[in-house]
Amino acid sequence: MQPALFLIPVTLGETDHRKVLPEYNREVILRIKHFIVENVRSARRFLKKTDPSIVIDELRFYELNKHTLPGQIADYLEPLSRGESVGVLSEAGCPAIADPGADVVAIAQRKNYRVTPLVGPSSILMALMASGFNGQNFAFHGYLPIDASARAERIKALESRIYSENQTQLFIETPYRNNKLAEDLVRICNAGTKLCIAAHITCEDEMIHTRPVKEWAGKIPDLSKKPALFLIYK
Repeated sequence: MQPALFLIPVTLGETDHRKVLPEYNREVILRIKHFIVENVRSARRFLKKTDPSIVIDELRFYELNKHTLPGQIADYLEPLSRGESVGVLSEAGCPAIADPGADVVAIAQRKNYRVTPLVGPSSILMALMASGFNGQNFAFHGYLPIDASARAERIKALESRIYSENQTQLFIETPYRNNKLAEDLVRICNAGTKLCIAAHITCEDEMIHTRPVKEWAGKIPDLSKKPALFLIYK
């Protein structure tokens, strides 16, 4: 295995990793001793589930989150200069997609280190796949503004792109604000605009439903504790 920065997908919830991750990922993980992670505790738990034989105390973890300084990130890649591979683990799903891991990848590319993405679940792509919306022209916007007026303006602007550019619009929200966002979408969007709500993808209670906005009124399920994506299209 050539030394590389390996981008290692993680399950999206309490899903058996064997259902969503290839065996090859486990083989790669077993050869890595350095991991850049969003959360050390959850990373340790994921690795141990992937292969119980892994000795966690023999591994080196580098935490990457909003508090990590740019200078620290470059230091995290130092093992690559010695010919040792480094793995990147997100909190859930694919590293560097709506995730701080992108900062690590950017530095690795600048330093001409080999970057190898592994196969795994991406909630963004899986939601788009199951929505029935345009998968050839789409945009992911991350989080919408928290301020009510700014959020309403943003929703209207994104909805206009559906019709003017034939483009699917995707966004997310913090779970405890999911219900409010869903309600805002139903209130602000045109009755005929279609809304797809995709929650707990790959988990036992997975829900992916596409309905015209008018049909969601009064029928939005409780999403307050579930990771969810919201997609709108015409």
